[in-house]
Amino acid sequence: MNSQLKAITGAYATARYVRMSPRKVRRVLDQIRGRSYREALIILEFMPYRACEPVLKLLRSAAANAEHNDGFERASLIIKEAYADQGPSLKRYRPRAQGRAYQIHKPTCHITIAVSPVNAE
Repeated sequence: MNSQLKAITGAYATARYVRMSPRKVRRVLDQIRGRSYREALIILEFMPYRACEPVLKLLRSAAANAEHNDGFERASLIIKEAYADQGPSLKRYRPRAQGRAYQIHKPTCHITIAVSPVNAE
């Protein structure tokens, strides 16, 4: 567990080995970082990116952790931290002309979202 996450008053959720580029996930996370839980839900519902689906699922999980483990109300939560780290790349081969093969990298990432109540700042 990350030592920075232990210091946060609140709850967090992590999705590991998500089959998506971390750069594309960060584009979505930058839009919701620092916002309230409800505002982030609305933003994620209507953004046109494929990365919104795992981020939305993870945000709901972090809110459920905060509600169940710490007794916080979902309405009072804000997104304290949201980041995507690079995971291992899956390596595949694509056949090419004259018997060659090009390597294809399929990136993965680890997404972490931490939420805390508004008054815990």
